[in-house]
Order: sequence, then C-alpha cells, then structure tokens
Amino acid sequence: MLPPVSYFLPELQFQTSRSSGPGGQNVNKVESRVELRFRLPESQLLTEEQKQTLLQKLASRLTAEGELLVVAQEDRSQLRNKETALRKFHELLAKALHKPKARKATKPSKGAVRQRLESKKKHGEKKASRGRVDF
Repeated sequence: MLPPVSYFLPELQFQTSRSSGPGGQNVNKVESRVELRFRLPESQLLTEEQKQTLLQKLASRLTAEGELLVVAQEDRSQLRNKETALRKFHELLAKALHKPKARKATKPSKGAVRQRLESKKKHGEKKASRGRVDF
C-alpha cells in the first residue's frame, strides 16, 4: 500500500525555473515551472521490494543516480504547478506499484458446449446438402 503524498514531502526536492508555457510577458520574469526530484534508492518510506519494482518499471524516467524527475509547467501559477507535480508523482508511483489481479481460468458450461456442437452439426448438414444431385 502506497502512503499518501504528504508522507513523501520530506524526501522530495523542488526546483523552479522559467516556464515555456502560456503567460505572455509573465513568462520572462516569473519562475512558474516546477521540477520535483525524488531520490528513489535513499527513500525511507518504501520497502526494498517496492524500490526494486520502481527501479525496473520507471527505469526510463530515472537519472543515472536513481532520481525520479517530474516536471509541471502547464499553469501560470507556481503553486498549481507544484500541486500538479505532486499529483503526477503519486500517480506514477501508484501505477508502477499496482499488481494486477491473477486471472482465473474458466471453462465453458456444459450447456454452452452442447449448443456449440449442435450449431456446428447443423452448419455441416447445411453444407452437405449442397452436394451434387444425381438424376
């Protein structure tokens, strides 16, 4: 079970920079882009098993040092971008740690098997009746 995002706050680092998104002249003077960094190998909240799973599943998103990088620059507000980055971070972890339910093999019912065989038999008889006619 993944703890709420508020538990991760002490382990997260935030960095801001100028965004390339909407905002007109505001873009040139306000640092609204938020970059969230999470050092996966050093996390105290995750178990070793969870860390290994995340290292495998998020390998393409990790830096060489094992840092997970999440960037948000959709909004003009730094605060909203920070909230977006936190939401993205939590969704990313939850999706990577989700274990799909094991599939149970099922058998068709006896009635369904009988019905299928009857249908095949009728179809075969229909085709057989299309054979050559002798006079």
